[in-house]
Amino acid sequence: MFQGDPVVIQGFTIPSNDPVFLTIIAIHVLCALTCVVAGIFAMLAQKKAGLHPKAGKIYYYALFIVFITATIIAFYRWKEDYHLFILGTTSFFCAVIARRAVKRKWQKWSVIHIIGMGLSYTILIIAFYVDNGKFLPVWKDLNPVLYWLLPLLVAIPLIIRTLLRHPLSKEYFNRKKR
Repeated sequence: MFQGDPVVIQGFTIPSNDPVFLTIIAIHVLCALTCVVAGIFAMLAQKKAGLHPKAGKIYYYALFIVFITATIIAFYRWKEDYHLFILGTTSFFCAVIARRAVKRKWQKWSVIHIIGMGLSYTILIIAFYVDNGKFLPVWKDLNPVLYWLLPLLVAIPLIIRTLLRHPLSKEYFNRKKR
C-alpha cells in the first residue's frame, strides 16, 4: 500500500515518503514521545490523586495510539516490522492489565499495577531501540541483542526496588513474611 522511496529525516531512515505513511509515522512518534514524558511524570509523581493518575491516563491513551499506529505500520510491512507489532501488543496489554488492576481493585492490585506499568514502559523503550538503535550514536555500535537487554537490565531492578518500597506492595510483602 505504501509506495514511495526511502527518506532520511534527522539521521533516521523512513522506508517510504508516501504522505499517508509519513503521517502515520508522525502520529506514532509524537504519541510515543508523549508516552515517554508522561511515563516519567507518573513514575516520579507522588502516588495520590493529582499528577500520578493524570500522567498515567495520558500515558495509557497515548500508548493506545502508539499501539494502533504500530499495528498499521506492521500490517503493511509485516516482514520488516512484525516484531514491533509483538512489542506494541505486549506493551499495551501490560498497561491494560495494570490499569484494570487499579480500577477494579484486584487482590494485590498495587503489585500488578507496578509490574504491569513498569513492563509496559520498558517494552515501549525496547521497541524504540530495536527499531532505531542502528541510527543512534553509541547504540549503532552495540550488538543488536543489547537493544533488547539493556532496557531490561535497567528496568527490572527499578521495578523490584519500587515493589519493595511502595507502601501498598511493601505491606503485602511484609504480611507474607509473617
